[in-house]
Amino acid sequence: MITAVLPTYNRAPLAFTKGEGSWLTAEDGSRYLDLGAGIAVNALGHAHPALVQAISDQAAKLWHVSNLYRIPEQEALAELLVDKTFADTVFFTNSGTEAAELAIKMARKYWYDKGQPERIEILTFEGAFHGRSTGAIAAAGSEKMVKGFGPLMPGFRQLPFGDHDALRAAISDKTAAVMIEPIQGEGGIRTLPDACLKGLRDLCDAHGALLIFDEVQCGMGRTGKLFAHEWAGVTPDIMMVAKGIGGGFPLGAVLATEDAASGMVVGTHGSTYGGNPLGCAVGAAVTRIVSDDAFLAEVNRKAGLFRQGLEGLVAAHPAVFEGVRGQGLMLGLKCKAPNLDVVKAGYAEHLLTVAAADNCLRLLPALNIPDADISEALKRLDAAASRVEQDAA
Repeated sequence: MITAVLPTYNRAPLAFTKGEGSWLTAEDGSRYLDLGAGIAVNALGHAHPALVQAISDQAAKLWHVSNLYRIPEQEALAELLVDKTFADTVFFTNSGTEAAELAIKMARKYWYDKGQPERIEILTFEGAFHGRSTGAIAAAGSEKMVKGFGPLMPGFRQLPFGDHDALRAAISDKTAAVMIEPIQGEGGIRTLPDACLKGLRDLCDAHGALLIFDEVQCGMGRTGKLFAHEWAGVTPDIMMVAKGIGGGFPLGAVLATEDAASGMVVGTHGSTYGGNPLGCAVGAAVTRIVSDDAFLAEVNRKAGLFRQGLEGLVAAHPAVFEGVRGQGLMLGLKCKAPNLDVVKAGYAEHLLTVAAADNCLRLLPALNIPDADISEALKRLDAAASRVEQDAA
C-alpha cells in the first residue's frame, strides 16, 4: 500500500524535532552533528537568532499579499542584491527549480525580442543539476532524471564536463545561452577552474550568447565569497540563486543584467508566493550577514581548517577515501568505498553528510560552524571511516 507521503525519497530512518547551530535533536533525544545543512540551505545553522527574530517580527505584521501589489520587503532585498552583485534586477521565486525555469525563459525571450526567435539552444554540461521540473531535467539531460518523463523540452545540448574542444565546437552564433554551475553539487563537488570560467565568458561574448550561472548550491557565501564566480573575476548575464539565501525558509531568485532581462516585460512571468514578505525579510537578514567581509573571511579560515583535517583523514583511510574536492565550505570527499556506506556509518556516529554523484560525499556545514564542531566532525568522520573498514574486513 502506498504511503500517505508520496514515496519518491529513500529516506533515512531518522526524524528530528529541534535544531540549534550545527546540531539536530532526534525524536529519541539524541543529538546529531549536521554537515549537510539541509543540502546547503541552512547557511547560518539551525535557529539562528537573527533569522528567528526576522521571521517572528515579519510574521506578526504581514505574511502574504501576492505580487498584485508592491512589497517593500521584496524591494529592499532586491536592492541589497543589486548593490552587492553584477545584477540590475531581481525576480524572486520559492526554489532553485523555479529560478531555473525563469532563467531559461529569460534567455529565450531575450533572443525572441531581438528578432532571432530561432535562437533557442542552451548548452549545458554532463553531471549538471538544475532542478526537477520538466525544463530543468531536460537541461541536465541525465538518464536518471529524464527516463519515463518524455517528451522533453527541446533546445538543450549537453556537453562533456571540462571538454573545451566540445564547447568550442558546439557554441555558435545560433546559441542562445550557456548554463553552468561554477561548482557542481549533485554532480560530485566538481569545481570549474577560474581559467575555464574566464574562457567561457570570453567565448559567450565572442558569439553574443548569454552566460547563465547556476549558483543555487554554491552561492550565498558557501565558497568564501558571496558568489562562487567572484573568484574568477567574471560575471554572468543571468544567475540562479536559492538554498542558502533563505537560511531555511523557501526562497529563490533570478538575478540579471538590464540587457539580459529586457524581454521580461509585464505579463511574461509571475509567481503567487515568490517574493512574499516572510521570505524576503529572512532573505535580507541572511544576505546582510553572509555578505559581510569579516564573515566571509571567517568562512575561508574555517574552510582551511576543515580541509586540512580532511586531507589527514584521506591519508589515514586510503581504502575509504581518495581525495578532497571543492572550495570554501562546499567540500567533497571522493570515496573509494561506496559513499552511501560512509553516509550510513556516519549515522551510527551521529553525523549527517550528503551523498553525491561520482561516489562523492558532500560536506556542506553551516557557514558559521564553530571550530570545536569542525574538530568534532573530523573525529566522527574518522570513526565512520573506521566502521567502513571494519565492515569490509
